[in-house]
Amino acid sequence: MRLFDVLGPVMIGPSSSHTAGVAKIGYTAQKLLGDIPVDADIGLYGSFATTGRGHGTDRALVAGLLGLRPDDPRLPDSFELAREQGMKFSIHPVELRSAHPNTAVLRLTSRTGRVLSMKAASVGGGRIRVTEIDGVPADFGGDSNTLIIHNEDTPGCIAEVTTSLALRRINIASMQVFRAGTGSYAVMVLECDSHIPHPLEQQLALMPGILKVTCLNVDEPEENAED
Repeated sequence: MRLFDVLGPVMIGPSSSHTAGVAKIGYTAQKLLGDIPVDADIGLYGSFATTGRGHGTDRALVAGLLGLRPDDPRLPDSFELAREQGMKFSIHPVELRSAHPNTAVLRLTSRTGRVLSMKAASVGGGRIRVTEIDGVPADFGGDSNTLIIHNEDTPGCIAEVTTSLALRRINIASMQVFRAGTGSYAVMVLECDSHIPHPLEQQLALMPGILKVTCLNVDEPEENAED
């Protein structure tokens, strides 16, 4: 156990699981969508549904969807901020099978009409696990620089992606591949040791068979001219 696990994250709110972790779920979903959503359907399961309001779970999720970090002092005012930015949201309980008791199910729509569905759990200490993206199983926490690629399940697609990372000298710490079925829709999740430059994200998005590319850099530095 790390010292961080004992002390917990720097945060606004009473609970690392019900507040800080939830804000991270919303923040990760907003990054995957690529924009602040104009419409958010938020389903809460288990203890999120029964005790979430008292812990500020609902406000933390909306704050994350607005791009606020768990330690942002504006987190308690997220409902008002969402209305000011034109974001409509609904929050309701959901029933799930074999899910973590701190699970949220999100369906988001962006200004450009892009839609994202995501299921994620807050597992303690402000940490999360994303377990589903757009109906495809997943398993990552967003604690590392992460590349998420939606692609057609065709031969050579994985090799093209890993080769592009190797040419940039980006080391892959872990890689997982999920698919809905043979030859159908698939998701690659690559956690990397170094920053993933956005020009690479744009390059990958143009490859045959790639449907959508999102990179989540833990610490987003300024892109330099060479990149």
